[in-house]
Amino acid sequence: MSLIYSMKRFLLALIALLMVPVAFASESKENHEEEGFNVNEMIMHHVTDAHEWHLWGEHESAVSVYLPIILIDNGLQVFSSKSFYHSEPIEVVVDEATGAKAHYFVDVTGKYALLHEKIYTLENGALKFHEGHPENAMPLDFSITKNVLSLFFGAILIMFLMFTTARYYKRNGAVAPKGLAKFMEPLILMVRDVALDNIGEKKYKKYIPYLTTIFFFIWINNMLGLVPIIPGGANLTGNISVTLVLAVFTLLFTVLSANKNYWKHIFATPGVPVALLPIMIPIEFVGILTKPFALMIRLFANMTAGHVIVLALISIIFINENAAWGGLSVPMSLFISVLEILVAFLQGYLFAMLSALFIGAAVEEAHH
Repeated sequence: MSLIYSMKRFLLALIALLMVPVAFASESKENHEEEGFNVNEMIMHHVTDAHEWHLWGEHESAVSVYLPIILIDNGLQVFSSKSFYHSEPIEVVVDEATGAKAHYFVDVTGKYALLHEKIYTLENGALKFHEGHPENAMPLDFSITKNVLSLFFGAILIMFLMFTTARYYKRNGAVAPKGLAKFMEPLILMVRDVALDNIGEKKYKKYIPYLTTIFFFIWINNMLGLVPIIPGGANLTGNISVTLVLAVFTLLFTVLSANKNYWKHIFATPGVPVALLPIMIPIEFVGILTKPFALMIRLFANMTAGHVIVLALISIIFINENAAWGGLSVPMSLFISVLEILVAFLQGYLFAMLSALFIGAAVEEAHH
């Protein structure tokens, strides 16, 4: 019964998620009456990072959490992102040939501009463009953005789950699990079995902490992106910078764990004629990099695609300017959102499994 109750709450949260794009889409239509509803702008606004966390409301009644801006520019510069929203955005023509326009915000000091969530240093109080792109210098930006805050929240949640489960077994010993431990144990055992099958019985144990961490990090942050506990949830795993770092960790574990047999297959592949080695070595070496690259793209593309499809389906209502289309777009969006629950789990599982597979290939002993 508790599982059914949890699923009901989950579905209600998904329905609430579908209501968020509606609010943004309405604002977009109001601000662009002459241009019509801009689907691309609305979708990009949702799937990309931001320096504020919008909660609810529109225009003057909007409620947002303004996150800290941390810049390295002639010293350390720290201020609130609210500084950029003290006045209306500045409109400028960025391409004379096409007449394309851009809107950017200037902070209260008049030193910095915020355009498409990137911060530029103003020159003589202006942002200069060339062929539609800003020419101004960009300070080193270490700001706490929405994705960074979501990452902190996800990390705290993972530590809570792990420490609570560990404390249960430390207190009760090897007993039948109850409560949270009953939920966590099958998942941890699943990751253990993945490590055992792909790395081998002799060496798998020392990689379980990494594989368990990577699985729960991806799965939990995927779920947080689908069910925003805080309104306007972040698309953390749909950020390619995050998936790049995860892939680099797997690459480092693979390369640093590799034995002589692994490198022998890279630089002197058994059974390959010596004349072909100049061709095979670069191919094998590139293969070392393409494997984590595939991990990075798979996670990024799958999670971003799900968000884009949901937003695109909701946009049908505003493109046709008819609420009746909600009878089609909302059920379809709900279906895709529920499907993403499965995808969220599978992406974490696949990342952990393939990482174990790559590590297993690196530590495998030569067969005689």
